[in-house]
Amino acid sequence: MKATASTKVTPSVFSDFKEITKMGLALSVVFSSVAGYLLGANTVSIKVLLLLAFGGYFMVGASNAFNQIIEKDLDALMDRTKNRPVPAGRMSVQTAFIIAVVFTLLGIAILYTINPKTAMYGAISIFLYTSVYTPLKTKTPLSVFVGAIPGAIPFMLGWVAATNDFGIEPGTLFMIQFFWQFPHFWSIGWFLYEDYEKAGFFMLPTRKRDKGTAVQIIMYTVWTVLASILPVFGFTGKLQLSIIGAIFIVILGLGMLFFALKLFREMTSKAAKQLMLASVSYITLIQIVYVIDKFI
Repeated sequence: MKATASTKVTPSVFSDFKEITKMGLALSVVFSSVAGYLLGANTVSIKVLLLLAFGGYFMVGASNAFNQIIEKDLDALMDRTKNRPVPAGRMSVQTAFIIAVVFTLLGIAILYTINPKTAMYGAISIFLYTSVYTPLKTKTPLSVFVGAIPGAIPFMLGWVAATNDFGIEPGTLFMIQFFWQFPHFWSIGWFLYEDYEKAGFFMLPTRKRDKGTAVQIIMYTVWTVLASILPVFGFTGKLQLSIIGAIFIVILGLGMLFFALKLFREMTSKAAKQLMLASVSYITLIQIVYVIDKFI
């Protein structure tokens, strides 16, 4: 009986840890940071890569834990989030807070060992996400604009980790992921509209699933693709992109734009989900294209 009980408890504890830190999201952030590092590094250091990966994970995990503490009562109202550890009562606020604080300290300390600028931008990311973006979600659709700032930091954070410098190159990486946030999160806000409404979250720019929102999604999709091919023109410093790489990115961008236009035509949750998946594929694949383009 003891062995059976142990078997049941362990997965539950692990799954709650995954949920409180949003492991999937954290790993995608680590992926972006590593891609940025590979783009900025003259010689790749496995030690720095590992420090960046662990430091980045701790920072994102801390932000998500703080977020779930602050929004525990609102999370309990939504089907998507009501089973999270804190609102479901499986984890106390105190335990979640300890995880958040420990992860913050570990994250900043690890990133600081890479260089102070990396730690500073990591700390700014946590502050904006928890202290500005989270409270604004129930107040104004502009929360997405604020949330896009910490959301865009990981890609450029990797470059800063590699160079200890912020210039046109990491600025361009930031801009790409900044513009990308809007079609990505607005598509999520579209197909989860009813659920968000229960908690009073205003995620869509017009607060409605209307043509105005769909048009803005198309506009930001276009801006994302344009920002993504800027390095091919040669004025983004050491961040460069070949014509072949740019062609691949344009093809990927047209795929994402296709689903943005499909959402405009159909105005359905299904189309919004398809756009969300296309947006995730886009940001992942262009980062891979950038890295491959540099090394071959």
